[in-house]
Amino acid sequence: MTKPNRPGDVTDSSMRTSPSTSSKKRHNKRLFLTLALGVIVLVVAVATIWLGNKAKIISDELNAASSLIPALKEEISQGQPAKAAATVEQLRGHSALAHQAANDPVWTLATSLPVLGSNFSAVAEVARSADDVANLGIAPLVQVYSAVGWESLLPNSTGTDLAPLEAASPKIVAAADTVRLTADRLNRIDTSALMPQVAHPLNNARDRLQEVAEALDAAADASKIMPEMLGTKTPRSYLLMIQNNAEARATGGIPGALAVIRSDKGRISLTAQGSAHDLGIFNPPISVDTEQQGIYSTRLGRFMQDVTLTPDFPTAAATASKMWEQRTGQKLDGAISMDPVALSYILEATGPVNLEDPQLRALGADKLPSQVSSNNVVKTLLSDAYAQFNNPKLQDVYFAGVAKEVFAALSSGKGDAKALLTEVEKGVEEHRILLWSADSTEQSVIGRYPVSGAITGPSVPAAQFGVYFNDATGAKMDYHVKRTVQLVQECTDNGYGQVKVRITSTNTAATDAATSLPAYVTGDGTFGVPPGTVQTNITAYGPVQANIETSKLDGQQTPFAPYMHSNRPVGVVAVRLAPGERKTVEFTFGKIVQQTKPTVIVTPTVQPVKDVVLPTENASCGQEQ
Repeated sequence: MTKPNRPGDVTDSSMRTSPSTSSKKRHNKRLFLTLALGVIVLVVAVATIWLGNKAKIISDELNAASSLIPALKEEISQGQPAKAAATVEQLRGHSALAHQAANDPVWTLATSLPVLGSNFSAVAEVARSADDVANLGIAPLVQVYSAVGWESLLPNSTGTDLAPLEAASPKIVAAADTVRLTADRLNRIDTSALMPQVAHPLNNARDRLQEVAEALDAAADASKIMPEMLGTKTPRSYLLMIQNNAEARATGGIPGALAVIRSDKGRISLTAQGSAHDLGIFNPPISVDTEQQGIYSTRLGRFMQDVTLTPDFPTAAATASKMWEQRTGQKLDGAISMDPVALSYILEATGPVNLEDPQLRALGADKLPSQVSSNNVVKTLLSDAYAQFNNPKLQDVYFAGVAKEVFAALSSGKGDAKALLTEVEKGVEEHRILLWSADSTEQSVIGRYPVSGAITGPSVPAAQFGVYFNDATGAKMDYHVKRTVQLVQECTDNGYGQVKVRITSTNTAATDAATSLPAYVTGDGTFGVPPGTVQTNITAYGPVQANIETSKLDGQQTPFAPYMHSNRPVGVVAVRLAPGERKTVEFTFGKIVQQTKPTVIVTPTVQPVKDVVLPTENASCGQEQ
């Protein structure tokens, strides 16, 4: 009897598989997987080699492009447009090859990889950015440079031809916009997930591109407002304030000597001259905002000599312009400030200037130099002139007369153009040259830069401190005072920053200064300060939202006058120094919310700023910090 089939029984001989057949299939399957895996490994290896080759190309080409930048800067500064154009073409070639390598399909595919993909994307963005900057930023600017001829923009006897700059302005602005947008693109890349080999070059590229963007922004802004400010449409008149560092004020010194600079279609001349003493007392005073009036008193609006008690130059300039207009009836378009040190910088470029104005000889200045140079102008104006003249009005007339002679040499085109640009830039960096425009549109542009002398706004870094000096002696003793200013970053455990601002002042006058110096220089005790002694109101500003916690004088707690100015904390301490005496004031600022590196700006004095501002000191916080 036949047994019934059970589930799973195979009765058809055709369905049966021998052991050897089954083993062969398994072998084929393993062979297929091995081949597939081998192909994958091979593809990955080839892709890796390919990507490595592209990475080397990108790196080599970007480095080559970067290495051309110093030569390009030198060619531009030396006035070699043909060489600069050739260098730009080389730079564009290198950036194009880097961009092409980063656009490779395999590289593009690699940007989609998990984990590593962001690194390939970042490198591609850097290559693309370099090519954009080369083609849309640098190349057009060099073309503009060749067409404009920067030498022709400098003062000369026939006036400045500003038409080429006006024509070039749209290209400059477009180039600046391109570089700014490119910088913003790079800044948006999240570096937290990138490999160090990618993150480090990216950060370097960001820093360098940010510097280029800032420089081009400045060039674009200058091209937009400079022609009209130099009188291309209508003549412009600016009050020139010569700040006297021998009697300190927050922005430099008292503006005793005054003049009016006229610019008509690029031709610059010094017209009216005057003295702060001539303007007299303003009663009622010129209106100044209540915050500043509370800190610096109504003297800000009563006396021309005191408009610079405030470190905010837009306030000082606007107030001084109103005073001039009230007394003379002359409408002004703005104000320019400089000090004798800035004049020495200009003389470094123009060379010595002969003082041939008969008015200067008529003053009785025979004992003073007949020629001023970068070496003697500061001593002549801030020391020797006081030994010659004991009349403040005569001193101011002499100041203004010297300034007129220097400006005449400058406007005639005397001196080296490149050197002049370098020296003026130095004066601006040290806040010895300041500019304000009565036109709100122009001033909004000027306000983006340190030349504005503003204590708040886009030109002021977030973590900026300020140290300013106002003479309280009523004399010219600040020529003999040497100062240093240093920031000390303290350790905290509350999440906020804390910074000490340390100011050391030394009266270097001789011990017999009371009798050896002219009475006008010492003050002769008129305002209650003994002759030879210096009294200064030291004013310290902290960043927005910070607090002043303490102040010390030579290590001992001392009271300070607390104020607020545009949401910045302000502290004032008066310091009196006998001849040879040195004292140190320390302000401690706390609750600092800004995380950026702190910086400090100081009143420009007769000392080089590099000798006044010392490197920031970081307090030792222990291993746990």
